[in-house]
Amino acid sequence: MGMDREKNLHRLQSAYGCLDEGFEIGKEAYGGQQYSHIYFARLHLMRTLLYSLVSHWKPLSPVCTVLGLEENKECVIVGTLYKHMKLKPRILDEYAKERSVVPLVKPHNFVHSDDYLVLEDESGRVKLGGNFISPSQYVTGLVVALHGMSTVAGEFLVLDVLEAGLPPQIDRPLKPREDKYVVLVSGLSIGSSNSNPLQLQLLIDHITGHLGDVTEQSIASQIVHVVVAGNSVEIPTGLLNGQNLASKDLSRIAEPIKELDIMLNQIVAGLPLDIMPGPNDPSNFALPQQPLHRCLFPGSSAYNTFRSCTNPHCFELDNIRFLGTSGQNIDDLQKYSEAKDKLEFMERTLRWRHLAPTTPNTLGCYPFTDRDPFFIESCPQVYFIGNQDKYETRIIKGSEGQLVRLICVPKFNETGVAVMLNLRDLECHPLSFGTQLSS
Repeated sequence: MGMDREKNLHRLQSAYGCLDEGFEIGKEAYGGQQYSHIYFARLHLMRTLLYSLVSHWKPLSPVCTVLGLEENKECVIVGTLYKHMKLKPRILDEYAKERSVVPLVKPHNFVHSDDYLVLEDESGRVKLGGNFISPSQYVTGLVVALHGMSTVAGEFLVLDVLEAGLPPQIDRPLKPREDKYVVLVSGLSIGSSNSNPLQLQLLIDHITGHLGDVTEQSIASQIVHVVVAGNSVEIPTGLLNGQNLASKDLSRIAEPIKELDIMLNQIVAGLPLDIMPGPNDPSNFALPQQPLHRCLFPGSSAYNTFRSCTNPHCFELDNIRFLGTSGQNIDDLQKYSEAKDKLEFMERTLRWRHLAPTTPNTLGCYPFTDRDPFFIESCPQVYFIGNQDKYETRIIKGSEGQLVRLICVPKFNETGVAVMLNLRDLECHPLSFGTQLSS
């Protein structure tokens, strides 16, 4: 490290454990699997969990199936929600003779006041009525328990709703006495037209301790880990139009990745780094995205500090559990439901115990047959999503004392902002690198 020799600063270290096995796709293949399997796996898993909570929630109400509903008799049903949305784009509309004349309310969101919810289990489905449950907050694919009764009209009048709630959290051992920092950054977008190499170099120099005075350098020596959360490169559009590429174009496609390798190389020479794929990176499209291939990083992958990880990514640093995605799960929720901010969407996924409930309906995912890898078994202490428009953070508390730091990591290429998180107390702050010269 470029540190002051007299002070002889040493970089702190932390114990790291990767917990991505559940997101890794091994020998599985896209064969004859149906997407219904993942819904069955999800329903089975979540129903077992919800049944264990129902006895405390509504001890006097019997639990029944959709088919077993009786008119005006209060009961609890557990199943998967389906949201009927008239604005949701449908592939068949492209071929319909009569074009739909429904105007889009907002281009980024398909929520409409006429949306309604249906609950289904293996026995059947029933439309949900009443004002208790608001369709705008829920999405297709979510498993919930509902308390209510069947009406003459054949609807289920909802009187109360039970979500799984925050998962149990593993207790942290003694808090570390010293400050240790993790840097979270996403949306480097190397290769895009508005890419700012100087801004990125300033970030790297800060992390590696080549920037600033002794004070700055001593803070840099406390950075123990870097996470790059998706969209690290942007391949020039227009090149990938399905035609065979000329050799000069091939090198243009590789250029951003080569540059990324050079940048990462500077960091991994000094400290551990995890890189996750995002929607624009050269990885598979469907979640969970598999690690970017090591051959893309001939320089960085020579270091044992370099780790190419899945998206979503789960890991532990000094017994603090991190869970993060490159943002697709929350961005998709924003299209099909409403909340006051991105942090509220994040909080919902934790309370629903499911990272990506809109898979496989509107968000691509691998057709798992016997499990749902997006179920959140253990509550993280830090939950982050990448590629957001702005930096936002807050701490949420669970009913059993769980504490979770939520972080929206902004697109670095557009904002010049990365995030520093202190492992000691989970406090975090933005790191801003502006390179605009004021006139």
